[in-house]
Amino acid sequence: MAYVLLVVGFALLIKSADFLVDGASSIARRLKISDLVIGLTVVAFGTSSPELFVNIVSSITGNSDIAVGNVLGSNIANILLILGVSAIIFPLAVGKGTVWKEIPFSLLAALVLGVLANDQLIDRAEVSVLSRIDGLVFMAFFIIFLYYSVSIAARIEGMGEQVPSREYGLARSVCYVLLGLAGLTVGARWIVNGAVYIAARLGASESLIGLTIVAVGTSLPELATSAVAAYKKNADIAVGNVVGSNIFNIFFVLGISSIIKPLPFHRAANLDVGAVVLVSLLLFIWMFTGKKRCMDRWEGVVSIILYATYVTVLIIKD
Repeated sequence: MAYVLLVVGFALLIKSADFLVDGASSIARRLKISDLVIGLTVVAFGTSSPELFVNIVSSITGNSDIAVGNVLGSNIANILLILGVSAIIFPLAVGKGTVWKEIPFSLLAALVLGVLANDQLIDRAEVSVLSRIDGLVFMAFFIIFLYYSVSIAARIEGMGEQVPSREYGLARSVCYVLLGLAGLTVGARWIVNGAVYIAARLGASESLIGLTIVAVGTSLPELATSAVAAYKKNADIAVGNVVGSNIFNIFFVLGISSIIKPLPFHRAANLDVGAVVLVSLLLFIWMFTGKKRCMDRWEGVVSIILYATYVTVLIIKD
C-alpha cells in the first residue's frame, strides 16, 4: 500500500500543482495582472510547489533527512537530468545574463546553504541546524533574486507561453486554488509516509530516498516545462526554469521549511551540498566548451551519464 500511495501521491502532487497554477493565473488575469508577473510568481511557484509541500510535511513530521535530501537531490536532478534531456532535444543557447548572473546566483545559493548549515564545522557547535534565522537569511536572498527576475524577464522570449491562457469564473478559479492546495498537502503527506516506509523496508536511509525517488518525483514539473521549452527552441525558458527552480528550492523552499521548524543537518549531507556546488559549476563551464554560451547535445549526454553515476554512488554508499 505504501508503494501505491507513493505513486498516487506523485500524481496527485503534480495534478494539484496544475490546478493551483490554473486557478491562481485565472484570478490574476481577472485582476489585470500581466503575463510577465504571473509567469514569475504563480507559474514559478507552481512548478516548485511539490518540493515546497513535501518539505513542509517532512519538517513538521520530523523527517528532516527527506526535507534536505529532497532539495539537494532536486537541484542535482534539475541540472544533470533535466537540462541533460533538454539539451539532447535541442542545444540550449542562452544569453550573457544567464551565464554571468543567473547561473552564478544558483552557485551562490549552494554555497550559502553550505555555510549556514555547517554550525559544527564553523562555530564548533554540538549540532548543525538550519535555524529560523538561517531561514530568514534565505528569504532575504530570495527577495533579491525575485527583484532581479522582474527586471530582466521582459527580455525573455516566449515568457507569455508559460502562462495558462484560459480565464475561469471567480468561483471556479477559487475552487481550483483550494483543490490545488488540498491536493498538494495530501499528496505530500502520502509521499513522505511512503518514502519513510520504503526506506525502512529496503534498509535504506531516508536521505537516500529523499535524494533519489522523492527528488526526481517532485522535479517532474520542471522536466515537463524545460523539455517542452527545448522542443519549442525557447532555450532561455528551458535553462531559466531549471536555474530559477534551483535558486527557489534553496532560498524559498528551505527558507520557509526552516522558519516553520528548524531542520537538523547531518555532516554526511555535505557530500550532497558539494555535489550541488560542483554541478552548478559544471553548468557554468558547459557555457564555454563547444559552442559558446550553449549546452550542446554531447554535454547533455555527459550530464545524464554523470547523474546515473551519482545515483549509483549514492546507493553503494548507503
